[in-house]
Amino acid sequence: MRTSKRNGLTGKNKKKTQHWFLGGLLVALAASGVHAQEQYPSKSVRMIVSFSAGGPTDIVARIMSAKMGEILGQQFVVENRTGAGGNLGADVVAKSPNDGYTLLMATVSTHAINPGLYVKIPYDPVKDFAPVGQVGVTPTMLGINPAIPANDAKSLIALVKANPGKYTYGSSGVGSILHLCGAQFATLAGGLQMTHVPYRGSAPMMSDLISGQISMAFDATPSIGPQVDAGKVRALGGGMAKRLRTMPNLPTMQEQGLQGYECYTWNAIMAPAGTPQPIVERLSAAIQKALQDASVFKNLQEAGIDPVLERGPRETEAFIKAELAKWAPIIKASGARVE
Repeated sequence: MRTSKRNGLTGKNKKKTQHWFLGGLLVALAASGVHAQEQYPSKSVRMIVSFSAGGPTDIVARIMSAKMGEILGQQFVVENRTGAGGNLGADVVAKSPNDGYTLLMATVSTHAINPGLYVKIPYDPVKDFAPVGQVGVTPTMLGINPAIPANDAKSLIALVKANPGKYTYGSSGVGSILHLCGAQFATLAGGLQMTHVPYRGSAPMMSDLISGQISMAFDATPSIGPQVDAGKVRALGGGMAKRLRTMPNLPTMQEQGLQGYECYTWNAIMAPAGTPQPIVERLSAAIQKALQDASVFKNLQEAGIDPVLERGPRETEAFIKAELAKWAPIIKASGARVE
């Protein structure tokens, strides 16, 4: 039998050499990947915000990005990618390289409401993301026009039940968190018959509440709080399980008999699925360090956000799954649906 000795290698030895080469290449690539993770971040990081500049989520992203960039030694650049109720920006991150250089400032809309609201969304809120850490929550409250003869949630519920279909509640749009706050309230109060009036944003809704065009509204405290302080709106109940930090004398909806009522917005930082765990952990540590900074904590509170400490990747993942399970039946019962 003839054996090829081309280039001084037999066929058998040639295969061994190829295997050694490939093995060495894989080792080199693995070492390179480990080195890249150890050096992370070595360039600027994008923080995608799915909503417009100047809004609550954008404010949170800019406060956190500035401090995280300082902590990690690289610039964090906020990029607004609006559209489809937040779906567009979330999808950009879901389909980005999982190297830690593109992050999402996720919201209750992108990761708890839209999956049940839209007929189809281009990403999976759980499988397509690697949770990094929760940043904070923004409480809501129920406010009514002062002309409505009710001083607490119980008296308002009795009034609405005695006059089915007469009273209205506003929201920032069909399927918005504020719409679902109202839907949850109506359900837990025994099936109240109220008319939902959707607006394009919170500002026009608040204007109509003050003028008496609508009876009541569920809104985030940064928007409705100043109107309550000015006496233009009467606050009836806080939307958190605990009393509001800014209004400690206002009873929660749960304290007033609506067991299980809890409605608020939140923000969390997410990376694309498959992002190396060392990078996720480094980012998570930076979030916690940023939140423990006195100036960051103060800036978030002044923007109406209550910072959430010690919610890392695992806690954030469990929280998002719980939020998805919580809102799915409420969305279905509300009849809200977006094609």
